[in-house]
Amino acid sequence: MIGPETFKTFTLDLSRQSVLRVLDCAFRSVEAGAAVKRYLEHHPLPHSTRVKTFGLGKAACVMVQAAAGDIYSLETLVITKRACPLSVDPVTLIEGNHPVPGEGSLQAGEAALKFASGLGPEDLLLCLISGGGSALMAAPHITLADLQALTSTLLACGARIDEINILRRHLDQLKGGGLIRRSNGARILGLLLSDVVDDSIESIASGPTAPDPATIADAVGILKKYNLQEKTPARIMSSLQETIKPGDPLLERVQNIVIASNEIALLAAQDQSRREGFHKLILQKGIQGEARDVGLDLALAFRGYLDTLKRPFCLMAGGETTVTIKGNGKGGRNQELALAAVDVLAGLKDVLMISLATDGEDGPTDAAGAVVSGETAQRAESLGNYAADHLSRNDAFHFFDALDDLIRTGPTGTNVNDLVLFFAF
Repeated sequence: MIGPETFKTFTLDLSRQSVLRVLDCAFRSVEAGAAVKRYLEHHPLPHSTRVKTFGLGKAACVMVQAAAGDIYSLETLVITKRACPLSVDPVTLIEGNHPVPGEGSLQAGEAALKFASGLGPEDLLLCLISGGGSALMAAPHITLADLQALTSTLLACGARIDEINILRRHLDQLKGGGLIRRSNGARILGLLLSDVVDDSIESIASGPTAPDPATIADAVGILKKYNLQEKTPARIMSSLQETIKPGDPLLERVQNIVIASNEIALLAAQDQSRREGFHKLILQKGIQGEARDVGLDLALAFRGYLDTLKRPFCLMAGGETTVTIKGNGKGGRNQELALAAVDVLAGLKDVLMISLATDGEDGPTDAAGAVVSGETAQRAESLGNYAADHLSRNDAFHFFDALDDLIRTGPTGTNVNDLVLFFAF
């Protein structure tokens, strides 16, 4: 979790532990295991119920382990990104691939299909689902090579994760409510960690236990939006299949509950900032779009508030942006968002910006995000580095790494999108 050791270098006085306490409170509010335990303590499962457990996503191990203290599961399947020891027996644990599905994802999909085929009307399937599950588990109607190529193309052109998931749902046997179809009449309880804007349950891990309001026409529309329809092979287009829709009778035995989300984290940060003496304000929920555009807009809004709000104050935003890759640099959406704010904040006194991924993984890097202050631009320029130059190459990682201003938390055990916080002291 976030703590004082997280920031090796801080461009403001580290005696301001209030910033770390705000971050820590936000993360604790959405800790995956605690969220599962809270729900099961307030909504215990009937002792006579035959329970089988399915964990899917980056936080699957933590969620399954937490549930084990409150229920006895006859059988457990866990599909995650990084396996960890579990005191659960019997259990099958599989590592899938992320962010692009791979052979491990196919193995996970096959295991999930087999697991579901063993269910019956007398069973309750407890599904513990978190972000990343869409790539980690794949049972596609197309080849793995085609799925990988399509995913990589969509990521590179800046498609939003919810748009990518619409296509994934219509190309997979388990997504878009597919797990419901395969469960042979079992009751299903889904406890979800939301890593999507607006907590749309059909987008969390591509909704294996959720109805899908999107259609094949919507999936095709996304390809058109990014000028990919003509470039997409006909074999992929013909493999698009319809998903379970709202109102389907199969949904009568399914219940999905969001137990942790970006909004919960934002509200916790807001409450803690008030206790720390900040004049708090949630600037924006559900941020989406190009990371550099969002970073610039948020920084300009923050700078404007400096003339109207009494210090100290804290502005907060949450959501998930995208990066359209045009250069050959290295980075993630939070690092690029922060880099876009560097020149706007340059020269300002006693200000701080933090942008980070709550799962601790920002793009293909070992960082969760980055820190920016009014001194960042000057410090970088003294090393011969300029924010605009690095931004043009999508090279936020090396810009902040040279300053030791990357945030490295390691995997946090949760995943509820990104947090962006501005502090004026």
